Amino acid sequence: MNLLKTLLVGLVLAFSGALIALAQTPAAKSATSSKGISVLHPTAGNKATGTVTFTPVAGGVQVHAEIAGLTPGKHGFHIHEFGDCSAADGSSAGGHFNPTNEPHAGPDAAARHEGDMGNVEADASGNAKLDYVDHRISIGNDAKSAIGRSVIVHAKPDDLKTQPTGDAGGRIACGVIGWAKTQ
Repeated sequence: MNLLKTLLVGLVLAFSGALIALAQTPAAKSATSSKGISVLHPTAGNKATGTVTFTPVAGGVQVHAEIAGLTPGKHGFHIHEFGDCSAADGSSAGGHFNPTNEPHAGPDAAARHEGDMGNVEADASGNAKLDYVDHRISIGNDAKSAIGRSVIVHAKPDDLKTQPTGDAGGRIACGVIGWAKTQ
Protein backbone atom coordinates (compact mmCIF):
# COMPACT_ATOMS: atom_id res chain seq x y z
CA MET A 1 0.00 0.00 0.00
CA ASN A 2 2.85 2.41 0.82
CA LEU A 3 4.48 1.66 -2.54
CA LEU A 4 1.23 2.49 -4.32
CA LYS A 5 0.89 5.80 -2.42
CA THR A 6 4.52 6.70 -3.16
CA LEU A 7 4.02 5.88 -6.83
CA LEU A 8 0.82 7.93 -7.00
CA VAL A 9 2.42 10.94 -5.26
CA GLY A 10 5.42 10.67 -7.61
CA LEU A 11 3.17 10.67 -10.67
CA VAL A 12 1.18 13.66 -9.41
CA LEU A 13 4.39 15.60 -8.72
CA ALA A 14 5.86 14.73 -12.12
CA PHE A 15 2.64 15.76 -13.88
CA SER A 16 2.50 19.03 -11.89
CA GLY A 17 6.13 19.79 -12.73
CA ALA A 18 5.45 19.21 -16.42
CA LEU A 19 2.47 21.57 -16.33
CA ILE A 20 4.50 24.26 -14.59
CA ALA A 21 7.31 23.92 -17.14
CA LEU A 22 4.81 24.12 -19.99
CA ALA A 23 3.18 27.22 -18.49
CA GLN A 24 6.57 28.98 -18.31
CA THR A 25 7.49 28.21 -21.92
CA PRO A 26 6.98 31.27 -24.18
CA ALA A 27 4.11 30.89 -26.60
CA ALA A 28 5.28 29.81 -30.01
CA LYS A 29 4.20 31.71 -33.09
CA SER A 30 0.82 30.63 -34.26
CA ALA A 31 0.98 28.77 -37.55
CA THR A 32 -1.50 31.26 -39.00
CA SER A 33 -0.05 34.46 -37.48
CA SER A 34 2.49 36.45 -39.45
CA LYS A 35 2.21 39.86 -37.86
CA GLY A 36 3.08 41.43 -34.52
CA ILE A 37 1.00 44.12 -32.83
CA SER A 38 1.41 46.52 -29.93
CA VAL A 39 -1.60 48.36 -28.51
CA LEU A 40 -0.33 51.54 -26.86
CA HIS A 41 -1.82 52.71 -23.57
CA PRO A 42 -1.01 56.01 -21.85
CA THR A 43 1.26 56.07 -18.83
CA ALA A 44 0.07 57.92 -15.72
CA GLY A 45 -1.00 61.50 -16.48
CA ASN A 46 -0.73 61.12 -20.27
CA LYS A 47 -3.22 60.65 -23.12
CA ALA A 48 -1.29 58.90 -25.92
CA THR A 49 -2.90 55.79 -27.40
CA GLY A 50 -2.50 53.86 -30.61
CA THR A 51 -1.37 50.73 -32.40
CA VAL A 52 1.87 49.63 -33.96
CA THR A 53 2.04 46.64 -36.31
CA PHE A 54 5.11 44.65 -37.34
CA THR A 55 4.80 42.73 -40.61
CA PRO A 56 7.62 40.74 -42.23
CA VAL A 57 8.51 41.93 -45.74
CA ALA A 58 11.42 41.33 -48.08
CA GLY A 59 14.54 42.67 -46.36
CA GLY A 60 13.02 43.45 -42.97
CA VAL A 61 9.91 44.25 -40.96
CA GLN A 62 7.32 46.82 -42.02
CA VAL A 63 6.53 49.03 -39.01
CA HIS A 64 3.20 50.85 -39.18
CA ALA A 65 2.19 53.15 -36.31
CA GLU A 66 -0.94 55.22 -35.72
CA ILE A 67 -0.85 57.22 -32.50
CA ALA A 68 -3.22 59.85 -31.04
CA GLY A 69 -3.23 62.05 -27.95
CA LEU A 70 0.29 63.44 -28.43
CA THR A 71 1.48 67.02 -28.13
CA PRO A 72 2.34 68.42 -31.58
CA GLY A 73 5.91 67.73 -32.71
CA LYS A 74 8.40 64.86 -32.54
CA HIS A 75 8.40 62.10 -29.96
CA GLY A 76 11.02 59.40 -29.42
CA PHE A 77 9.76 55.99 -30.54
CA HIS A 78 11.52 52.82 -29.41
CA ILE A 79 11.26 49.11 -28.78
CA HIS A 80 12.21 48.43 -25.15
CA GLU A 81 13.68 45.22 -23.77
CA PHE A 82 10.80 43.88 -21.68
CA GLY A 83 7.17 43.24 -22.57
CA ASP A 84 6.06 44.79 -19.30
CA CYS A 85 3.98 47.97 -19.07
CA SER A 86 2.84 47.42 -15.48
CA ALA A 87 4.66 50.41 -13.94
CA ALA A 88 2.61 53.63 -13.99
CA ASP A 89 5.54 55.46 -15.63
CA GLY A 90 6.43 52.70 -18.10
CA SER A 91 9.79 52.00 -16.42
CA SER A 92 9.01 48.27 -16.18
CA ALA A 93 9.66 48.06 -19.95
CA GLY A 94 13.40 48.43 -19.22
CA GLY A 95 15.89 50.10 -21.53
CA HIS A 96 16.08 50.13 -25.30
CA PHE A 97 16.09 46.69 -26.92
CA ASN A 98 19.78 46.22 -27.73
CA PRO A 99 20.81 42.55 -28.03
CA THR A 100 23.90 43.45 -30.11
CA ASN A 101 25.31 46.03 -27.66
CA GLU A 102 25.45 48.84 -30.22
CA PRO A 103 25.36 52.59 -29.44
CA HIS A 104 22.10 54.55 -29.58
CA ALA A 105 21.48 56.10 -33.01
CA GLY A 106 18.79 56.73 -35.62
CA PRO A 107 16.85 54.00 -37.44
CA ASP A 108 18.99 54.31 -40.59
CA ALA A 109 22.38 54.12 -38.84
CA ALA A 110 24.61 51.13 -39.60
CA ALA A 111 25.25 50.60 -35.88
CA ARG A 112 22.29 51.14 -33.52
CA HIS A 113 20.10 49.51 -30.92
CA GLU A 114 17.60 47.19 -32.57
CA GLY A 115 14.99 49.19 -30.66
CA ASP A 116 15.96 52.57 -32.15
CA MET A 117 13.00 53.54 -34.34
CA GLY A 118 13.67 57.30 -34.30
CA ASN A 119 10.73 59.66 -33.90
CA VAL A 120 7.06 59.90 -34.70
CA GLU A 121 5.82 63.38 -35.54
CA ALA A 122 2.42 64.49 -34.31
CA ASP A 123 0.39 67.05 -36.24
CA ALA A 124 -1.47 69.99 -34.67
CA SER A 125 -4.27 67.60 -33.62
CA GLY A 126 -1.84 65.30 -31.80
CA ASN A 127 -2.00 62.48 -34.34
CA ALA A 128 1.04 60.72 -35.75
CA LYS A 129 1.55 58.04 -38.40
CA LEU A 130 4.75 56.25 -39.28
CA ASP A 131 5.52 53.66 -41.96
CA TYR A 132 8.98 52.31 -42.65
CA VAL A 133 10.86 49.06 -43.14
CA ASP A 134 13.21 48.22 -40.28
CA HIS A 135 16.20 46.15 -41.39
CA ARG A 136 17.49 45.26 -37.89
CA ILE A 137 14.55 43.67 -36.06
CA SER A 138 12.64 40.49 -36.75
CA ILE A 139 9.42 38.96 -35.54
CA GLY A 140 10.83 35.46 -35.71
CA ASN A 141 12.16 33.16 -33.05
CA ASP A 142 15.62 34.73 -32.71
CA ALA A 143 17.62 37.19 -30.58
CA LYS A 144 16.47 40.21 -32.64
CA SER A 145 12.75 39.45 -32.37
CA ALA A 146 10.49 42.27 -31.24
CA ILE A 147 7.84 39.81 -30.05
CA GLY A 148 7.53 39.88 -26.26
CA ARG A 149 9.15 43.34 -26.01
CA SER A 150 7.35 46.68 -25.72
CA VAL A 151 6.92 49.87 -27.71
CA ILE A 152 7.48 53.12 -25.83
CA VAL A 153 6.52 56.60 -27.02
CA HIS A 154 8.49 59.37 -25.29
CA ALA A 155 7.57 62.94 -24.32
CA LYS A 156 10.42 64.61 -26.22
CA PRO A 157 12.17 64.10 -29.56
CA ASP A 158 14.95 61.53 -29.80
CA ASP A 159 18.11 63.46 -30.77
CA LEU A 160 19.46 60.21 -32.29
CA LYS A 161 22.86 60.62 -30.62
CA THR A 162 22.78 61.07 -26.81
CA GLN A 163 23.75 57.81 -25.10
CA PRO A 164 22.02 55.61 -24.23
CA THR A 165 18.50 56.98 -24.80
CA GLY A 166 18.54 59.92 -27.21
CA ASP A 167 17.45 62.33 -24.44
CA ALA A 168 13.84 61.56 -25.36
CA GLY A 169 12.34 62.29 -21.95
CA GLY A 170 9.62 60.49 -20.03
CA ARG A 171 7.56 57.58 -21.28
CA ILE A 172 4.07 58.67 -22.28
CA ALA A 173 2.72 55.44 -23.79
CA CYS A 174 3.58 51.75 -23.56
CA GLY A 175 2.36 48.64 -25.35
CA VAL A 176 3.54 45.03 -25.29
CA ILE A 177 4.35 43.49 -28.70
CA GLY A 178 2.55 40.19 -29.26
CA TRP A 179 1.22 38.09 -32.12
CA ALA A 180 -1.70 39.64 -34.00
CA LYS A 181 -4.83 37.61 -34.61
CA THR A 182 -5.13 36.65 -38.26
CA GLN A 183 -8.22 38.06 -39.96
